[in-house]
Amino acid sequence: MRVVRLGSARLKGEGLRIGTVRRPPRGVPKSEFATRNFYDVWLPQLSPSAALVKVALAAKSEREWSGFVKAYRREMSEHNAARLLELLAAMSQSSAFSVGCYCEDEARCHRSVLRALLQERGAKLR
Repeated sequence: MRVVRLGSARLKGEGLRIGTVRRPPRGVPKSEFATRNFYDVWLPQLSPSAALVKVALAAKSEREWSGFVKAYRREMSEHNAARLLELLAAMSQSSAFSVGCYCEDEARCHRSVLRALLQERGAKLR
C-alpha cells in the first residue's frame, strides 16, 4: 500500500488508486478521473469533514495544525471510518493499492495523519 498525491504520475505496481478527498477534482470529467491519475475509486468517508477541511486550510501555526490532527483523528475513530481503516490495513497485507489527496505538501495534509492511522493498524506501507 502507498500514500500518494492524487494527480501525480502513478508508480510501478501502485495498483488501485483510492481518493480519500471530500470533493472530486474540479473541471475534470468523471470519466477521466483515473486516466488523469486522480483516482480509480472515491472514498470520501476517509477525508476530513467539510468543516475540518476549512480548519486545516486555515492552520498557520503548529498549534493550529495539531488541533486539526486531533480533530481528524477523532473523526476517524468513529465506527464507520474506523472499520474502513481496519479494512484497508488488512487489505494492505496482500493487495497493491494506494490512498491519497490533492495537497502538495503531505506534512500539511490529512494524508499524513491517514498514513499514521493505517500504520497504527498494522498496514503494510511502501
